Amino acid sequence: QVQLVESGGGLVQAGGSLRLSCAASGSSSSFYTMGWYRQAPGKQRELVAVITGGGSTNYADSVKGRFTISRDNAKNTVYLQMNSLKPEDTAVFYCAAGTLISAMTLRPTYWGQGTQVTVSS
Repeated sequence: QVQLVESGGGLVQAGGSLRLSCAASGSSSSFYTMGWYRQAPGKQRELVAVITGGGSTNYADSVKGRFTISRDNAKNTVYLQMNSLKPEDTAVFYCAAGTLISAMTLRPTYWGQGTQVTVSS
């Protein structure tokens, strides 16, 4: 069993930055591929970034060049550094742990509770 707890969301102006954290606890959490999803009001949840246990990363086109995913296995924590934020990035961001099916397809096994990110124009 793995528990995931996100933090770091908040309100930021367009062009600003935020760093989200996802603290994982439980057995073998460092072996999972980790992903950050987001869900905007009225829209489907979408995967924006993934990182494997070995540190390989991939990103959705909408965030490429602006977001960076990283992980510290010693701290069992995954981060999402978000720069040059846009109002359309406003969403609830979720951390997930699971199995990577393809470059940007994750089969989540565990979910965090989500953290709100709001970008004002």
